[in-house]
Amino acid sequence: MTQQVKTDQAWMASGEGHPRRWAILSVLVVSLLVVVLDNTILNIALPTIQRDLNASQGELVWAVDSYVLAFAALLFTWGVLGDRLGRKKILIFGLVLFAAASAICAFSSSAGMLIGFRAVMGVGGAAVMPTTLAIITVVFPPHERGKAIGAWAGAVGAAVALGPILGGVLLQNPQWSNWLTGNDWGSVFLVNVPIVIVGLIAIIRVVPETKDPNPRRLDLQGLALSVIGLTALIYGIIHASSTKSWLDLGVVIPVLAGLAIIALFLFLEARSDHSSFDVTLFRNRGYAVSLVAVSLAFFALSGITFTLPFYLQILRGYDTLIAGLCFVPFAIGQIIAAPSSAKTVLRFGYRKVMTGGLILVTLALVGLVFLQLDTPIWLLLVVFFIFGLGMGNVIAPASTVMQNVLPLARAGAGSAVQNTVRQVGGALGVAIIGTVLATQYAANLKGTLTQLPPQFPEAAKQAASESVIATMGVLNQAEAGGLPASIANSVREAAYADFLTASHLASLISLVVVVIATLVVGFGLPHITPLTKKIEMGAGPAPVDAADAMVETEAADYRGQAQGEYPTGKEQV
Repeated sequence: MTQQVKTDQAWMASGEGHPRRWAILSVLVVSLLVVVLDNTILNIALPTIQRDLNASQGELVWAVDSYVLAFAALLFTWGVLGDRLGRKKILIFGLVLFAAASAICAFSSSAGMLIGFRAVMGVGGAAVMPTTLAIITVVFPPHERGKAIGAWAGAVGAAVALGPILGGVLLQNPQWSNWLTGNDWGSVFLVNVPIVIVGLIAIIRVVPETKDPNPRRLDLQGLALSVIGLTALIYGIIHASSTKSWLDLGVVIPVLAGLAIIALFLFLEARSDHSSFDVTLFRNRGYAVSLVAVSLAFFALSGITFTLPFYLQILRGYDTLIAGLCFVPFAIGQIIAAPSSAKTVLRFGYRKVMTGGLILVTLALVGLVFLQLDTPIWLLLVVFFIFGLGMGNVIAPASTVMQNVLPLARAGAGSAVQNTVRQVGGALGVAIIGTVLATQYAANLKGTLTQLPPQFPEAAKQAASESVIATMGVLNQAEAGGLPASIANSVREAAYADFLTASHLASLISLVVVVIATLVVGFGLPHITPLTKKIEMGAGPAPVDAADAMVETEAADYRGQAQGEYPTGKEQV
């Protein structure tokens, strides 16, 4: 213990970060991996789940977004509690809850049960995301933080690769899942449990406890308002997917109420002497623009990753494993770009790197707008790779800019804000793209269904309009019941074209959103000199923006703040 204390005193004195910081990063990446992995596995399993549970398109959206609802609503709360009670404690609690809910999801016998326990998974997952990023911010000094956050962001890319592949393998070999759970897809949830167990053992052994050494009075009012406001806002957004209308009162009332409560939260936080979040950060152009860029990028990513599995599995006829492998180029692009973005930023600066990344995402979305049934698969893989390269050069630099302006003691709350906005953007992406896809497909299909015989039941036509999978199911049943194969095949091919047309519109919406993000970053992000470059150059130029000034202050104060996180003579493990 004495030797360990000396080691801690040495890292505090040098201001170079925790001596085990790279090992800590590896453990935190595993913790993050399991949370992101689950969502990417679920996306590839959606068609299988829909067939097995007879779920509607709206229920599928809720299976994804019930998690997002709980996750986004509680990110800020867990971030604040982590700063106050200890980030390691909150991380462990979140992982345990996440694993337990995952195991129960595997045995779901209805869409409602799956949706409910996916929400519980979101409660646990919400504790993981902000605490991992906050711990990284604390144990790494500012000049190394870009590399560390790049690796953290790269873990998302790794999950995007591993999730569909692992999901494909599990769904292609459902024997043990059937034996354990009685269904073909339960293994995509059970696989989380052993990963969490490994992560928990590593966290207990490697990750130090960190928290605010001088916590303020707990802002219960602010936390309650944030949870209620975010829950109402995201519920309204998601409900739009089920109603297929943004003018429905069940959508309008929650959205307006959520926005009003969030506005009240920000108003009160700005005037509180023990606020959970420093609202003045939004006045910082670097922070605000980076926040916008991340949220809009995740809007596009979430919407596209919700849509593409249906194109690959239904329209192209790929099995789950091949469909999963198609996402690997995206992951490779992000794994390459995110960790190396710190070096790229040193050469070109944050604004050019993030703008370039968004331009790459724009080009990828242009490719998806023109996607056809006979598009060569290699070309689609190239588009995915470009998409991943672009995202890697947006997320990691933007996260670094935002984390560098935060005081260490409130790193959890600060990281939770960016993750909350990211999740709201993602929920909007799934809800809006899902709604556009469903409504446009149903509209396109009306003309196609006129090819069916006049005596074809109207109820069956209505059921076929729910989703492209429902259409295929209705046609298969009708063909087995005597519908001529020539008519069934003609309607089937036309329905494929209807879905593809709807997906083009969805991709076009994502494209417009990313173009807006590109313009915001290109013209709005101030010049911010990377900290590593400043250290190598010595004194360096004077800050040219408030964001730069705050980053300089953070670098100067790191040693003192680190001493507060790790009191002399004792390491909290």
